[in-house]
Formats: sequence, C-alpha cells, structure tokens
Amino acid sequence: MQPELIIDARADLGEGPSWDAGGNRLLWVDVHAGVVHRYNPLLGSDETRSFGEPVGCISPINKAWKSPIGSSGEAVIALKSGIILLKDFYGSWDYLVQPELNIQGNRFNDGKCDPAGRFLAGTMDDAEKESCGSLYSYSPDGRLISLLTGVGISNGLAWSPDNKTFYFIDTPTHNVTAYDYDLSTGEIANPRLVIAIAPGLGWPDGMTSDAEGMLWVAMWGGAKITRWNPYSGQLLEIIPLPAYNVSSCVFGGQDLTDLYITTACHGLNAELLQNYPHSGSLFRIRTGIKGMPTFPFGR
Repeated sequence: MQPELIIDARADLGEGPSWDAGGNRLLWVDVHAGVVHRYNPLLGSDETRSFGEPVGCISPINKAWKSPIGSSGEAVIALKSGIILLKDFYGSWDYLVQPELNIQGNRFNDGKCDPAGRFLAGTMDDAEKESCGSLYSYSPDGRLISLLTGVGISNGLAWSPDNKTFYFIDTPTHNVTAYDYDLSTGEIANPRLVIAIAPGLGWPDGMTSDAEGMLWVAMWGGAKITRWNPYSGQLLEIIPLPAYNVSSCVFGGQDLTDLYITTACHGLNAELLQNYPHSGSLFRIRTGIKGMPTFPFGR
C-alpha cells in the first residue's frame, strides 16, 4: 500500500477526518489554526472555513435529522468553546452545548459519531501536562453525558462492525482500550486493554476500524499508519508515510476502501521538517480493504 499525497496543506495540526458520504467529500480540521477543511476528491478542491479558535473535530449531519433550532445543518463541530451546529459551511452556526466553558486550559480534541448518531468528543489539557480531559457523548435529543474523566489526550475513537465494542485511545498510555458499548443508551462498561503499543512505534493518535474488525492507528512521531487485530493484540501491518506526525485516518470514497490520513508539522524542528517535508499534508491510501463508514450526527 503506497500513500498518495493529496494536498500539500502545511497544516500545523491536521486532524479529525470524517467522510461525508452524502456529499462525497472529506471533512477535516487544522486544530490550532481553527480551520475546517472540505475536500472534494472529484474536483480536487479543498475549501476552508476559519472559526478564530481551536477546533478539535467535525462530523457530517444526517440530512433527515431536524435540530431543536429548526434545521438539519451542515456539520457538528467541537470548538474549544463548545460543540456547535454549523448550518452552512460558509454561513451561521449555533452552540449546542458548552460542557467546559469555565475550564480555561482545556480544549476539545478528537471525536466522531456513534452508529446511533450521538456525537462523542473528548477534551484535553492544551499544555499536555495534566490528565484533566473528559470524553463526552452528546445525543441528537440534547442529552449530554460524561463517559470518561481523568483523560490525558483524548484520541482514537472506533467501533466494531457489530457496534457492540467501543475502542478508545488516551495517547500518553500507549494503549488501545475496549469497552462494551450499549448502542441503545450510549453507555460504556467493562474496560479492558486490547492493544499495547511499543513506544518505538510512536504515540497512538487517531484511529478507525475496517469491516473485518481490524483497527488502523495513526502514529504521532512515528511516520506511519499501523493496522492491528484487537482480538489478539497483533500488529498486522506498518505503512510508512513521508510525514513525521501522523495524526488520524478515516475510510472514504464510494466503496470505503480509500484511507485518508491527516498529518501535522506542529512542534517539528528544522531537521525533522527537512527529513519529512510533507508533514502537515493530507494523504490517501488505496487499501483494497473496506472500511467502516463515518456515522453522521442525528441518525
């Protein structure tokens, strides 16, 4: 599998990719720049929208869902100040919930929707010193619950093909943890270690799953994407990338076999930037393996 350079974006912290199947496009963010991207693979175009504050993640919306404020909207986005409903890519937006408005040092990081259309998004200490983050679940009916607290860097959310298992990464632990997932309530239970990632591979960051139940994990500071078997903990494949900080990945395309990968140049010194000049770019790998879909908000 060979990575293909799609956009030489020079993103400081490219992150949070999601596939909008209805629009046949990729949504992704540049966290610290506060910018949302909308990439159309048919046109080769990448539109951007700035929000003036850090943005952690973005999810497409089920167009059949009607929000309490009267429209389905374009996307749900986790800004530093709270979760918003974006009515139109270049238009207005409204807050849905602001769970950490009074916690000055925290910001939202990775997140995505579950198969029932809930938006799960986690927070972290922006200085990356304290384990004061939480993982929240926000339902289309407006219900907010906290699933986890005491999180270092909230990352890597994925579900098994039968929707019964939820996978989560708290990056400093180097582990992938599995939970029983109750799709009817959105509650998690029975945490267990399923993958322990050796430090030499890098830091586990964003994650997605495929239709075979395997997990694809982006390795921050490792210049690679890895594929794992969560049932055995076995490392199945390593795919090198010409970017040092590999941040996240998602399956897209009409048959969900294209793996889109975000990367970052954040924190790299001159030597690393010279050795990995495409850090901050968007990549694609034609895997030949069908991935799990991006679930929209409000299913």
